[in-house]
Amino acid sequence: MHEPEERASARHRRHVRYRPWCGVRSGRTRCHPDRGVAPTVERRPCPLELPEHARGATLDLTDLPALERLAVDIGDIEHLVFTAGESLELAPLAELTPEVITRFFQTRFVGALTAVRVFAPHITAGGSITLTSGTAADQPGFGALPVSVCGAMNALTKALAVELAPIRVNVVAPGVVRTPLWVAMSDADRQAMYDQAAQQLPLGRIGEVADIARAYLYCMEQEFGTGIVLTVDGGTVLV
Repeated sequence: MHEPEERASARHRRHVRYRPWCGVRSGRTRCHPDRGVAPTVERRPCPLELPEHARGATLDLTDLPALERLAVDIGDIEHLVFTAGESLELAPLAELTPEVITRFFQTRFVGALTAVRVFAPHITAGGSITLTSGTAADQPGFGALPVSVCGAMNALTKALAVELAPIRVNVVAPGVVRTPLWVAMSDADRQAMYDQAAQQLPLGRIGEVADIARAYLYCMEQEFGTGIVLTVDGGTVLV
């Protein structure tokens, strides 16, 4: 594992990324392996080898002292990207106990807001924060929890964009993407969902991690957009 170099060039930038799965980060690395020095923060161990100049750390997002120590250890950063989240709870209302609801929001909403609070003071001029929601915010058929947490993340992004200005705060809203997000479904049900979604989408296919990785890169590299919900869904919300 390599320690991060201090901003050697525009391609070697310090940012922190929270991620529950390896997919988006590895997709970003495959798309543009020459971009970004990343002190990478992950919720669980990742079997993939980190790229050169990257640094990995594993911690519990509910452990505030550990999060604060990590922020101090890393120091100044240019970008914070938060993609952490458990698999979707597609349960009906009758099964949504307070424990289920709290657990679902703990990582996706409370964890995101806590990470922003801890790391925002370390973001340098011209830096950014990119959060994650999803097109479920506009698709009530996904059920109470996915719809509500995605809507909450979209609203949170706009509020933070105002409060933290001039730091840019945006959120990526993916549609159906082939990732472990759907691990709670059986293999057959998951593939059936992929096939049905592909038939309905204007682009004729579901998303891959590389499609979404480019959206996070855009949010970091562009310099004049804030409070944006960047939808990357193959046309999901159009049909």
